[in-house]
Formats: sequence, C-alpha cells, structure tokens
Amino acid sequence: MSLIQVNNLTFRHETNYKNIFENTTFEIDTDWKLGFIGRNGRGKTTLLKLLMGRYKYSGNIEASVEFDYFPFKAEVEQNTLETVRNIVAPFTYWEKEMDRCIREKSDSSIEKYGELLDLYVHNDGYIINELIEKEIRKLYVDAEILSRKFNTLSSGEKTKVMIAALFLKKNNFLLIDEPTNHLDLEGRNCVSEYLSQKRGFILVSHDRHFLDSSVDHILSINKCSIEIQKGNFSSWQENKNRQDAYEINKNEKLKREILNLEESFRRTSGWSDKVEASKIGEHSCDRGYIGHKAAKMMKRAKSIERRKLKSLDEKKKLLNNIEQFNSLKVIPKPYHKDTLIYVDNLSICFNNRKVIENVGFSVNQGDRIALRGKNGSGKSSILKVLIGKNDCYGGTVNIGSNLIISYVPQDTSLLKGSFQNFINDKNINESVFRMLMSKFDMYSDDFSKNLEELSEGQKKKVLIAKSLSESAHLYVWDEPLNFIDVYSRIQIQELIENFEPTMIFVEHDYSFNENISTKIVEL
Repeated sequence: MSLIQVNNLTFRHETNYKNIFENTTFEIDTDWKLGFIGRNGRGKTTLLKLLMGRYKYSGNIEASVEFDYFPFKAEVEQNTLETVRNIVAPFTYWEKEMDRCIREKSDSSIEKYGELLDLYVHNDGYIINELIEKEIRKLYVDAEILSRKFNTLSSGEKTKVMIAALFLKKNNFLLIDEPTNHLDLEGRNCVSEYLSQKRGFILVSHDRHFLDSSVDHILSINKCSIEIQKGNFSSWQENKNRQDAYEINKNEKLKREILNLEESFRRTSGWSDKVEASKIGEHSCDRGYIGHKAAKMMKRAKSIERRKLKSLDEKKKLLNNIEQFNSLKVIPKPYHKDTLIYVDNLSICFNNRKVIENVGFSVNQGDRIALRGKNGSGKSSILKVLIGKNDCYGGTVNIGSNLIISYVPQDTSLLKGSFQNFINDKNINESVFRMLMSKFDMYSDDFSKNLEELSEGQKKKVLIAKSLSESAHLYVWDEPLNFIDVYSRIQIQELIENFEPTMIFVEHDYSFNENISTKIVEL
C-alpha cells in the first residue's frame, strides 16, 4: 500500500481562461478500486492525463507507482500475443539484446546481458505467454485470438485484451478511461467481474451498474470541489442525496432566520433612535438613563447584525455542489395508426457474411424497444434499415406513410464547425436546442467552441438535444449514452419515463435498459 498525493493542483488549458482545477488537494490509496465520476467537461480525463505527466501544471503530484492509461494505441500489425507481450514489457527488445550480448561475448556485453536478464526475470519473461493466456481467460476471451493479428479483433476483444495486459505489468496503477464504450451488456458484466477481483486503479465510467460491481471508493468532481467516499456508486448517491437534502433544509432555515434577524435589527435600531431622540426636549427627565437605554438597544442591534452575518456565511457554504436536474422535455407526435413499423424475416449481409437472419418485430405506439445482442450481431444495421440508410437487406420492412423519425447515431465524428452552422444546416429550433443544452450543463463558453473541440460526452449531448428538439413519431437512438455522464443519464431516463415517446434503441447501460424498455428484441 502507498499513497498518491495531489497537493494544490492548479491547471487550465491554454485555450481557456478559467481554471479546471484550482488549489485542489486529495490523496488516493494505491490499493483502492476507485470509480471516478462527474459531469462531462469537468476534467476527469484531464486529471488522468495530469497524473500521467502529459500537461504542465502548478502544484505537486507525488506517487511511488507508475501510471498506465487506457485506452492507448497498440501495434496492430503484429499478432495479438506479440502485441500483448510488448504492452506488458519490452520483451522482444530484451530478447534481441540478450542474443546480441551472447554473440559479442565481451566483458561489457556479458555485464549488459546480466542486467537485461534481471529485468526479464523480474517481469516474468519466461512464463509471460502462460500468464497472458491465463489472464485473458478470466475475461472469457478464447486463447485462439492470441494467434490472430491484433487489428482483426473486435473492439470489445481489444478492450479486454489491453486491460488484461495492463494488469500484468509490475508496480503500475491503472487509469482506465471509459472502457465500456465498446462493450455490449455481456462484455460489461465480464469486465466488471474481472475488475472486482483487482485493485489499484481509477475507473472513469458513467454506467451505474458497472460502477457498483467494480469499485470500492468513489472520486467525484463536483461543481466546486473534489471529494472521495468509501463505497460504490449507489452508496455514494445515497450519501449525496442525504447531504443535498440536509443543505437544502438548512438553507431554508437560515433564510427564515436571516429574515427574522433583519426584522429584529430594524425594530431594535428604530427603538434606539427614538429613545436617543427623547433626550432632547423640555419633557425629558433623566438623560443619563435614556442614553444608557439607547446604548443598550444599539448593542443589541449590533449583536443581531453579527448573528445575521454569521448566518449569511453559513448560507454561502451550502448548495455549492448541488447538481441541478432540470427536467428535459420532448413533444412526440401521435401517429394516425397503432403500428408504425412492421419487420418480418429480415436478413442483412455485411462483407458477404450474413449478420442478421429471420428477425421480426413490430413497433407500435408507446413501445420502447431495446435491441439486444453481442457486438457485431447487427443491431446498428437494423436501425440503419429503419431510417433508410441501408437498402441491402432481405425480408419485409414496412415503414408507416409520412412517418417522422428522429435519429441519434452512434458516431460523433461528423460533428464539425460552429454550433451556429450546425443549427442552421440541420434546421434546428435554436431556442429549444439551446435550452436543452443548458439543461445538460452546457453554457455560453461551450457554444463559442467548434464542435470538434467538445468532449465526446458533450458531442453526444449535442446529438441528443438535436433529437429532443425535433417533434417526431418515432425516436431511433443508437447507443445514445456513450460518454454521457451519470447525471445526464438520469435526466434522459426521467424524460423518457415522463413523456413516453415511441422509441427503438440500442444501449448497453443496464440500468437504463431495465427502466426504459417495454419490449426486448434479442439478436
């Protein structure tokens, strides 16, 4: 066990005038399994990169461990075993150098050989292949993929393999940044089970169920502070709700107290002035007594004022970290028929391979249909058929006449240029769109950026806000919650529960699926 200590950390990006972190201090135990949460744009990824030493900052970060960051670029042309070996340690380089030293047979080369051998043994070089195979099996990955080229693996397989490789490294502390974005439900359950058996990492994730299964501490970036609590996400949320309720109640109590003190101050000050004025005039009897009484009342007024200032100071410390869950709104259009879409015996091919076969379902008014299946099972392909972006299919797909569909794509890479150009090009209701974005915790500073400068979570919010600003019969969303923060996920979930739009969607967030879907189509 050791500590990672952050003292008086202050940092801002060169393009920003506002500090992301200012005199921030906290410490982390390297044995913790730490979940890292906070609104999009608050600086979670930035903090991980600061720990990695990728940015200049003021303050101090001390650690006795090496940091490793996920995701990272890997050598894609090698076979997977070779790629994983060289992620763990530079085994290939060491082996070549040891061979060279043996061939040279000089005193210096023999000495160099001994140094390399020590490194090789310390990093389990002689048994590394067996350790790799054992580790990936814990993630339910078949060992046969080790003989395949790394670039032929699916996104989910790459995620699992790279995480396993990092945990095989010596004396490292992992910074795992949103690993679930390329994992289906089964993959998420598998990785969360794996992480629950490990220790020594920070996990950035917005999937509540995934966090609950994986971590034993929560690091949260709040509006005005950073705090650490023991427990998983659910216990953190319970404590947060309790603290927020306490502060709201205390704030109301202090407001009433301040109003009462202001009224008492006005009364006492007025009485003091009247008593002092009564010293003047022919009917005044004992000016010394009256002066004493006036001074006593003034002293009481000053005491009331001090109490008021103290209450105001207390009030300033409240409500600073309460997140505003402003309600979102959508206006779904009613359709003139009960059935909007009918699909029967659907088949889809991709690269001469049948990915979908004999799929059938109907979308009726009020349905919220979740498409479920492993990565590569064709979920996104079905959605593209429904919105008219994929004509290469077999079977029956009947789309209702004049059906208005609002679509949220999985890919955000097409978001480029200014907000205003995006609004104009997509013919978006600007006032509604800007209102929705503000409720997603995005404000004027964000609107001054180009879309490609936004974080991935902010980009997804742009696409969702566009969809919500459109009045449609059917909402088709493809993994809408990728990179979206926990608070916004709760907002979106509550929106759908309140307005009950007709939807068909792909989403791997377990909590969202369980609360939103009325039907499930398994692929």
